[in-house]
Amino acid sequence: MSALDVIFSGTMLAQTARMTIPYGCAALGGVLSERSGVVNIALEGTLLASALAAVAASHASGSAGVGVVAGVTCGAAVGLVHALLVVRGRIDAIVSGIALNLVAAGGTRFLLRALYGSSSNSPSIGGLRFGEGWGLFARTVLDPFLLATIAVVAAAAWMLRRTRFGLRLRACGEDPSAAQAVGVHVVGMRTAAVTLGGAVTGLGGTALAYDLHQFQAGMSGGRGFIALAAVILSGWRPWPAAAACLAFAALDALQIVLQNQTTLPSQVLAMLPFVATLGALVVVRGKRGGRAPGGLGRHAI
Repeated sequence: MSALDVIFSGTMLAQTARMTIPYGCAALGGVLSERSGVVNIALEGTLLASALAAVAASHASGSAGVGVVAGVTCGAAVGLVHALLVVRGRIDAIVSGIALNLVAAGGTRFLLRALYGSSSNSPSIGGLRFGEGWGLFARTVLDPFLLATIAVVAAAAWMLRRTRFGLRLRACGEDPSAAQAVGVHVVGMRTAAVTLGGAVTGLGGTALAYDLHQFQAGMSGGRGFIALAAVILSGWRPWPAAAACLAFAALDALQIVLQNQTTLPSQVLAMLPFVATLGALVVVRGKRGGRAPGGLGRHAI
């Protein structure tokens, strides 16, 4: 099979779809957080922590559903900690995000060794069992995590534009002082938005772990940072952020399916998503892309 046949194969489609899930969930978590005015670079750590929580809970209980709940809850907890540090503690959001990423990177290795005697990977888990006997296309399109990701992106887009909660969230992100002056509880709204964004990111971390049927140290692999780039490229909008994540996921899938189809070193292929991210950011910056929320990083008086 030629490289061109591989690129347009069902395998490439399936790889792209499953890789879009953690990217898309993390990007949506970033959109929700930053539209409320809180910078969130802790997406990488949130993916990592929620992936381990999902695997640990699933392995201990023998239930994939319990693992999903644990992963989402862990993501929400990381988001809540970030919100408490930044919104209530008034710690710099970049400092808080870096600290949470470092804690997640080191903490997951520590917990791996404490729980399973290994600092590299956990025991295998079953994950979600569905579509046994189905074809590749049906299993890809009807993947519960993919359907859930599409649903939460659609719900977030509707919520931001059509609901009172969304209006208040956007007001906090545009001008927190003005929002507070008209009676919006800025601290509460921002805390809720960042926590909700953490929960959505936790869904992506759970999907990542279930896809590999285990937790591997550092398995987020920079996806949280690429998702953050997608947030910027999209102009802080849910659907464009998901579209950007789809493009990054396609590049990620491409470097996997081409591993045995080209003479290029695998390390060069692995660079594709990151090089594309840098290039896209340079282009958007040069063209003055989507405007960031006016109150991003600002505290209410």
